Amino acid sequence: MEITDDRAFPAALTALSGVEFPWDHDEEGDGPAPTNIDYEPYDEFESAEDTTDWIRAWTGNQELDGDRFRLFGEDGTGGMAVLWLVREGPLTEQPVVFFGSEGEVGPVAANLGEFLWLLAGGVGPQEAVEFGTDSGVPHPELRAIAEEHSGVEPRTPVEVLAKARAEFPDFEETVQSWCR
Repeated sequence: MEITDDRAFPAALTALSGVEFPWDHDEEGDGPAPTNIDYEPYDEFESAEDTTDWIRAWTGNQELDGDRFRLFGEDGTGGMAVLWLVREGPLTEQPVVFFGSEGEVGPVAANLGEFLWLLAGGVGPQEAVEFGTDSGVPHPELRAIAEEHSGVEPRTPVEVLAKARAEFPDFEETVQSWCR
């Protein structure tokens, strides 16, 4: 697959950049409160140079470059929401994956439209991968963005995550194979 350096920010991500995602810990301080999504959207993709620096630092593999990744958001600990360019087609059709700050990785949506429905259902990439959360409190503002920009019928977080995990069951092993 030929990779182009397309860094045009999709309209769906631009819409997300205007949303405030509040974050608090649960009462015991063990993790997210059920109404929170720990996600900080970007206004644009990270540069090619910064993306390469990130994947090399994350994996310890100085031979990798960032061509197959578009970083578009993070959590409060520095975990990254990323488009992983693994199929032909536009950026919006690429899977969304998460790289946690402590080595957690996982697929979170089969494409950007499905990612919007994950967020609309009250689940962010960190919650899905680090905490195994597949349900949250629906978010009306995010639902409106999903309805306008997803291009797919409404999905629940359970459906979004099941589809992503079924399509990319070996993602963690793939990432581990890049690590040095």
